[in-house]
Amino acid sequence: MSDAGDTAHLLTQADVPPVIEFNEAGDSPYLFTCDHYGRIIPPALGDLGLPESELTRHIAWDVGIAGVAERLASHLGAHLVAQRYSRLVIDCNRPPDVASSIPLISEATTIPGNEGLTPALRQIRRREVFDPYHRRIGEIIEARLQRKQPTVLVALHSFTPVYAGIARPWHIGTLYHRDRTLPPLLLRHLRAEGDLVVGDNEPYAVSDTTDYTIPVHGERRGLINSGIEIRQDLIGDESGQRQWADRLARILREIEEMIRKEMVI
Repeated sequence: MSDAGDTAHLLTQADVPPVIEFNEAGDSPYLFTCDHYGRIIPPALGDLGLPESELTRHIAWDVGIAGVAERLASHLGAHLVAQRYSRLVIDCNRPPDVASSIPLISEATTIPGNEGLTPALRQIRRREVFDPYHRRIGEIIEARLQRKQPTVLVALHSFTPVYAGIARPWHIGTLYHRDRTLPPLLLRHLRAEGDLVVGDNEPYAVSDTTDYTIPVHGERRGLINSGIEIRQDLIGDESGQRQWADRLARILREIEEMIRKEMVI
C-alpha cells in the first residue's frame, strides 16, 4: 500500500473528483445529499490494507443508496449532490475532529491504512475529500437562497439489517434533531403505507457530535430538513432501488403540497 504521506496530495488529476451532481438545474424544493454514495479508495491509499470483501460491505459505503438517490432526484426534478469516496477514507457525515471521522475500526473490522496517521495526513484527506463536498453543498444552498428558491434538505442514507449481531426491524427511518416540520410528516406518511416498520430516529439519531450534514447545512441555515435511512437488504438490487425511489417520490410530493399550503418554504 502506498502512502499519501509521500506527497502533499491524496488525489491527482487522474482521480475522479469527490463530488458528483445530478439535476443541477432542478427546480424542486428538495435538495438531496448523499454522504456515503461511493466506495472509491484513492490509488494513493491502495486498499487501506483490506480485502475486497470488506470494501464492498456497509463499512465502506451506504449500500444501495446511490441508485435510490439518483432515481428519486430524477422523479422529483431535484438537485442531488453526492460524495464518491469511501467513508473509510474520511466520513463525510462526521465532524472532522472526532475519532470516527477516519475510523481505526469499523464495526469489528480494523482499518490498517488508517493507523498511525499524522495530523498532516488527516488534514490532506479532509482538504481533498471532505472540504470540497461540503463547500459545494454550502455553495448550492447559498445560491438557492440568493434566488429565493425554496429549499428542503434531505440527507439520504442506508443501514445494514444486522449490526454487531443485532437485527434491526425497521424498513426505513427518519433521522432528525431540531427540525419539527419534515420529520413528523415523513413519519405520518410512511406509517400510513401500512406495510412498513418505520423508525423514529432509528436506527440512528442526529446530533452535533455524530453528524455533520444536517446540523451544519440544515439546522444552521434554518432549513426544513430530515435524514432518511433505508435498510440495505431492501435496496441491494435495481428492482428494490426502483421501488423505493418510486414510493419516496410519491410521499415527498404529497408532503411538498402540504408544506406549501401551510407555510412558506
